[in-house]
Amino acid sequence: MMMILAFIIAGFFAMNIGASGAAAAMGIAYGSGAIKTRKLALFLCAAGVCLGAVLGGSEVVKTLGSEIVPEDIVSVPIALIILSSASVALFIANLSGIPLSTSEVTVGAIVGVGIAFQVLYLKTLFIIVICWLLVPFFAFLLAFAANKVIRKVEKGHRNLYHGRLKKFLTVMVIVMGSLEAFSAGMNNVANSVGPLVAAGRLSISQGTILGGLFIAAGAFFLGGKVIETNGKKITDLSLLQGSAISGIGAALVMAASLLGIPVPHTQVTTCSILGAGAADQGSQLWKRAIFARLIKTWLLSPLFSLVISYNLVKLMSSDFDLSGILMMLAFIVLIGLLSLWKPSEAPIPRYDKSVVLTNQEVIKND
Repeated sequence: MMMILAFIIAGFFAMNIGASGAAAAMGIAYGSGAIKTRKLALFLCAAGVCLGAVLGGSEVVKTLGSEIVPEDIVSVPIALIILSSASVALFIANLSGIPLSTSEVTVGAIVGVGIAFQVLYLKTLFIIVICWLLVPFFAFLLAFAANKVIRKVEKGHRNLYHGRLKKFLTVMVIVMGSLEAFSAGMNNVANSVGPLVAAGRLSISQGTILGGLFIAAGAFFLGGKVIETNGKKITDLSLLQGSAISGIGAALVMAASLLGIPVPHTQVTTCSILGAGAADQGSQLWKRAIFARLIKTWLLSPLFSLVISYNLVKLMSSDFDLSGILMMLAFIVLIGLLSLWKPSEAPIPRYDKSVVLTNQEVIKND
């Protein structure tokens, strides 16, 4: 019964990963008009996610399954605790409006189990945390530099978004969006199946196939609202900017996946967009409340599920003590302190339309 429940929660978790993070990968291509219909955008996203999971998801599965805590402590009940903790943390966060990262939530749940059993591979954990900081930072820097070059190209080629060049750039946006979906599948499939692989209920190949199918199903059937929202938010990006942002995110997440490092895909994409914005808007961007939101996400995501999984392990072993209560209280205090930090929302200047037309204007003029 416990094993069936673990598989159900893993499938549910995978579908939610597909519906939220993975579906966002095609947001730029859909929002820019490169892909005309939402169904086609979701289909391409689902295909990319599934291929990424099957072809490249094994290294991150190994990391989450056996390189943060010893594989021999992950039984079916422990796998159920990890998956339940991550799912419950995401569910509560969604109700409260707190943004969480699925990769960070899953790592936090595994770390909570490790702390409860007093066994944790700190070297691996340290590398993961450093990558959580560095990968979004590199995404910001690369997007900043890329946008400076893009603006020069757009100034020198006023007809860049007309005729054959526009068709080429449209195809490039779609290709980069598909690569971003591929990278999301590579990195995120481990979140849902890693604990089951560690528990010996699935092989790595079985886990990546099963997880990839469920993430793809979530992206296709449940990702409509996410891709619609994201697409509308980013229509001011030019085709070149969209290609650069998707390409940078895909390259960094794929590199991390090949090294077996779970990274927050959404934060990487957000930092890429911020990097492009900073190149255009300069110091105005630093007043944005989005930075407070990113830091809150980075801190709360792993701690939320860590607290839940730690206490569930203690309850399962009938060894619940004061440490669990103190951990809960400390986490509640942290949430309270972070909720007080609300920077003022500075208005975002529009892109200089004398430099380049937005995609919507190009369509109208055609």
